[in-house]
Amino acid sequence: MIDTHVHLWRLGADGHSWPTPDLTAIHRDFLMDDWRALPGAAAVAGVVLVQSQPDARDTEWLLEVASREPQVLAVTGWVDVDAPDAVATVARLARAPKLRALRPMVQDLAAGWYDDPARDALWDAMARAGLVLEALVRPRHLPSLARLAARHPALTIVIDHGAKPVLGDLTEWQADMAALAALPQVRCKLSGLLTERGPAEPPAAIAPAAAALVALFAPDRLMWGSDWPVLALAGDYAGWQAQARALVPAEHHAAVFDGTARATYGIAA
Repeated sequence: MIDTHVHLWRLGADGHSWPTPDLTAIHRDFLMDDWRALPGAAAVAGVVLVQSQPDARDTEWLLEVASREPQVLAVTGWVDVDAPDAVATVARLARAPKLRALRPMVQDLAAGWYDDPARDALWDAMARAGLVLEALVRPRHLPSLARLAARHPALTIVIDHGAKPVLGDLTEWQADMAALAALPQVRCKLSGLLTERGPAEPPAAIAPAAAALVALFAPDRLMWGSDWPVLALAGDYAGWQAQARALVPAEHHAAVFDGTARATYGIAA
């Protein structure tokens, strides 16, 4: 079993800006030893570390952690995509042994963010380097992301957290996700859904969205992630493991909980 979405952070690190003190449940340092201590972590062979700060120093630290932690199988980093040297930075980062993906933090940006042609050279550079584009987005970004995917068919794209759907009327979200699923290089993480619930909604409220993701992307383009420690705002590690296993048909478990991650991030079996 591979967890494709784990965050680590140090509150006092240079460039750290989130979580803020009001998020008391997660406003502390989280390191690999904290992850290993979680009930349920023993069932996980390794993790993909995902950047949490829009700062190059965070990515460099995650790569340093990965260099000494065998259980870190891959790293998703961050780059300033609008910097003049962004293409050169991608080429440099791609040489890091465990760097497999880059994630611009788009969730709070304009709906058409991916349409800017000024960034096309960067996406091409990522594709040439074999790096994955992780899409931290909300539903309003999906049409723009689909247009980017159509322009860059060689670029593998992973949609984080199912694009954070608003649980309830999923009609438009599901149609936009279906358009992306029709593009063969697009994959998706079954992650982050619990934190999209309203405070009075039970964990089962995510079932329709999860079922849609399974129908659209499983088995070979859907992968499980915990989104720990952000998960602690809405659930617990072992509980989310169990819920996800129940949401995914048993015949898809080998792919969703292991194989898709290995294929996407180039992780040896």
